[in-house]
Amino acid sequence: MGVDVLSWRLILCSLLVLLFAKDCSARKMTHTRWREVPGDDSNGLQHNREPDLQQLSKDDHLLTRHSRDGDHRNHEHAHLSSHMNHMDPSDKIFFTLKDLQVGKTLPIYFYYRDPSTSPRLISREEANSIPFSLAKLPYLLDFFSLSKESPQAKAMEYTLTQCELELMEGETKFCATSLESMLDFAQATFGSETQVKALTTNQLRKPVAPIQNYTIMEEPREILVPKVIGCHTMPYPYVVYYCHSQEGGNRLFEISLVGENGDRVQAIGVCHMDTSQWDPENPSFRVLKIKPGTAPVCHIFPADNIVWVPLLS
Repeated sequence: MGVDVLSWRLILCSLLVLLFAKDCSARKMTHTRWREVPGDDSNGLQHNREPDLQQLSKDDHLLTRHSRDGDHRNHEHAHLSSHMNHMDPSDKIFFTLKDLQVGKTLPIYFYYRDPSTSPRLISREEANSIPFSLAKLPYLLDFFSLSKESPQAKAMEYTLTQCELELMEGETKFCATSLESMLDFAQATFGSETQVKALTTNQLRKPVAPIQNYTIMEEPREILVPKVIGCHTMPYPYVVYYCHSQEGGNRLFEISLVGENGDRVQAIGVCHMDTSQWDPENPSFRVLKIKPGTAPVCHIFPADNIVWVPLLS
């Protein structure tokens, strides 16, 4: 059954309210929430530590830009991420296409986002009133009362840099700073007359353990669509989604999982069939012990990520 865009706006708004709760002020949220993150915060902004860049961008290929001659900035960020997170447990989201079978057990990392300490969704009006540019970072740090040496400042710099990197061949991307702008991007990508649907990974309860062995309980259901948009949360004082779509044979699945501690998850997974342009430092290659372009790379979407697909008649 088709669902019109207005209906999905209402549904997704309700979803995001549940994920991030309500807060009408980005500036106020920064003082009361983001600067007081606990030690196990899912955004990796632990006290007195560098931002955990790989965890922040582990989903999909935010660090897989192919290198260009003279593009020192891309190489520097990919190297920083690899160096800082060589043994990051959040790497446990990758798997292979042949793993998608009933009874297969995989170690998977699912973090829990605590709404009381998480960045908040703000309106398009407020988002448009705040610059979103790497060139404006000094102004933004002053606006949010953040030290330029703080983990939050470094995380903001990382996000703004990723949002301004050049596109890969066949890629469409957009950093959405509000619900409305994310919906606009989905409509522009699929076509203004195309109805769209939002998919998310659903954890039926807070995980007993962030990482545990999960078993595939049912035959994974492939979602047959011509194009997919993945929207990934990025570290910022308010909710920012890195949304992108890549040409070249992505396969999308719904996967029913049961953890060894009894946790049940209805997960969304994607398999990228062509990884030839990915950065060799991408953690998926180390985890799966393969090289770019040699085999598909599959991964689970975390619960606070959103996958957009067109509704086909």
